[in-house]
Amino acid sequence: MSRTINIACAQMGPIAKADTRTQVVKRQIALLREAKARGAEFVVFPELAFTTFFPRWLIDDQQELDAYFETEMPSLETLPLFEEAKKLGIGFYIGYAELAVEHGVTHHFNTAIIVDASGSVVGKYRKIHLPGHAEPVPGRTAQHLEKRYFEPGDLGFPVWRTLDGIVGMCICNDRRWPETYRVMALQGAELICIGYNTPDNHTGVFDFDQLTGFHHQLSLQAGAYQNATWVAAAAKAGCEEGTNMIGLSMIVAPSGQIIAMASTTGDELVNAKCDLDMGTLYKRTIFDFARHREPSQYGLIVERKGVIEPAR
Repeated sequence: MSRTINIACAQMGPIAKADTRTQVVKRQIALLREAKARGAEFVVFPELAFTTFFPRWLIDDQQELDAYFETEMPSLETLPLFEEAKKLGIGFYIGYAELAVEHGVTHHFNTAIIVDASGSVVGKYRKIHLPGHAEPVPGRTAQHLEKRYFEPGDLGFPVWRTLDGIVGMCICNDRRWPETYRVMALQGAELICIGYNTPDNHTGVFDFDQLTGFHHQLSLQAGAYQNATWVAAAAKAGCEEGTNMIGLSMIVAPSGQIIAMASTTGDELVNAKCDLDMGTLYKRTIFDFARHREPSQYGLIVERKGVIEPAR
């Protein structure tokens, strides 16, 4: 029996600071409807999909900052997206800023969820690899203050049985770290969903920053191939509040091949029919973990956080 799933990546163009969630959700619903018309069964939306990418600014007013966060999902403003997806019979992945009060303590996370075709939340992930800085960098017109506004995720890298397969998720910078994919692959992941907001001025060094698109593709293709899994990644893209963010939303096969890719930096849907059994050959041969891995030799990966060079 075939386990071929029609998967779509719903890239979104810029979201202005003044845009309301209601306006943004209308755009997302239009993408959902296009996905349905193309026969898609699951849609991947970007990271922080309901608002502009606010970590580019230093925000000292806590009330102003918290206005970018969701205290419930869905909320009254985001509920229409869930209702439309249920009506269309489409599941989705979407990212948002989460304000959670747990055991009397307030937390701020960069979060994503998977919602199935019935409108039910299947799973939640909180971003672990936070990029950027906790303090503003002098001389930068646009900051990257995720370490200031978010805590590292505390849910690990779980996977869920949905879409007739095993699905995991991560967010943006997570995609650059090989541990992200491998932990999910060790749980049998067959599809990994990723939303991202990636500016092209990470460092201010042109020789580095002009490779941002290449590094993005490299990370996704390596993660897919080395872990024999499908990867579907959706961008928030374009010139948003003066910052250029890459598009290149794409679906990558377990072979490492790019099957579909966005060609603009605006609202754009790309989709592909993905056979979840495609990774089986890789898992039985070159990436047969049980036969070829040697975990006893990998201790440094979890024992050491930073680099310690050998003695001279």
